[in-house]
Amino acid sequence: MPVIGLLTFGYTLFFMATANCISFDNTQYAFEYKTNSDLKNAHFLFSVIGKPWLVSLGLKLVPYAIKWNLPFVKPILRKTIFQQFVGGENLEATAMVVEKMNSYHVHIILDYGVEGGGNGEMGFDHSAGEFIKVIDFAATQANIPFMSIKVTGLSRFGLLEKLDILMNQSEGSLLNKYNKAVDLLNSDEKAEWQKVKERMFTICERASEKNVGVLIDAEETWIQDPVDALTLSMMGSFNRGKRVVYNTLQLYRTDRLNFLKDCYDAAVESGFVLGVKLVRGAYMENERKRAAQMNYPSPIQLNKESCDHDFNAAIQFSITHIDKISVIVASHNEESNLYATQLLTENELSPSHPHVHFSQLYGMSDNVTFNLAKAGCSVSKYLPFGPIKDVIPYLMRRAQENSAVSGLMGRELSLLKKEISRRG
Repeated sequence: MPVIGLLTFGYTLFFMATANCISFDNTQYAFEYKTNSDLKNAHFLFSVIGKPWLVSLGLKLVPYAIKWNLPFVKPILRKTIFQQFVGGENLEATAMVVEKMNSYHVHIILDYGVEGGGNGEMGFDHSAGEFIKVIDFAATQANIPFMSIKVTGLSRFGLLEKLDILMNQSEGSLLNKYNKAVDLLNSDEKAEWQKVKERMFTICERASEKNVGVLIDAEETWIQDPVDALTLSMMGSFNRGKRVVYNTLQLYRTDRLNFLKDCYDAAVESGFVLGVKLVRGAYMENERKRAAQMNYPSPIQLNKESCDHDFNAAIQFSITHIDKISVIVASHNEESNLYATQLLTENELSPSHPHVHFSQLYGMSDNVTFNLAKAGCSVSKYLPFGPIKDVIPYLMRRAQENSAVSGLMGRELSLLKKEISRRG
């Protein structure tokens, strides 16, 4: 056997052994970066989040407390939930977290954690400017390959909603429906949408120049279609021969697996690399509530098993077509992450293949992140930042999601207890 063949065979055997030895129970690796005090604070916080009634009360009271500028609220938030899940109040403050993660071979996905642009067009322009600053900063750091944006930070919600309605009244491919919908806007709306496209293009253009990936966050189903179309058009412009723009697919939706396959077909036909970030989802309760109120079929999977099936099928499809798809497995689910590593092994792909990346939220599932990193996988922490008053909606949604996931808080607490006990 030629030398290169022997080296390849040897590497494959090494990775197969490594992949089979990945254990998400290893708390020494998971919490090596945390001090004893950090561990105890995290244990306390997850104990609180694990009580749904307390989270529900906080969701009601905290926004008002921030609005009324009560003096004790921000210090408490800064020392608890903000410290656990956020990188800092400004871009520069994230540098300490970025450096620490880099020392453990963990990358960072930066997220300017503002849920929407305020102050109309001026606010949207400001958000676009902040996204550009994030790209410029990421380009100076070795371990920040991606940043994240929300289209609701660049566009009026009502305009997205109208476009979505018009698209659903048309037939044809996603981009054909999108073009027809834009044509049906009035002149003022067309001018407004043109500004949205220009903001998005400017962001993606800068990202392409700086070699930083742009992850477009998912939105609610009733505004998602124009976001999908806009994102796909940006891929057509910037994902030729490189990976710049990624769409986020929420697999708790019943239609997203087929949508992934349709996007793949479009990418192959048009000759660009499809960028996808696979998540389970973030708006389940609102989606079900709206569907019931407006009497239309819920877009959400009937049960967890169906969601898990589609999520893993999406991983399999992406890795099987890895030459044309660049995928980010953004999940806290241990089984799905292990499944992805097994698929890499079966397909004789490197754990750090440039088209495969793993990601978890900062402050959560450290047992997944750091054990994947130890196994040589390309993995990151999703790190939001921003002023407390602006990041609160993000944090509240995060707390609500986490408290609703059966077993997640219990798993976090058991791992923290294990590591506290191990350290004595």
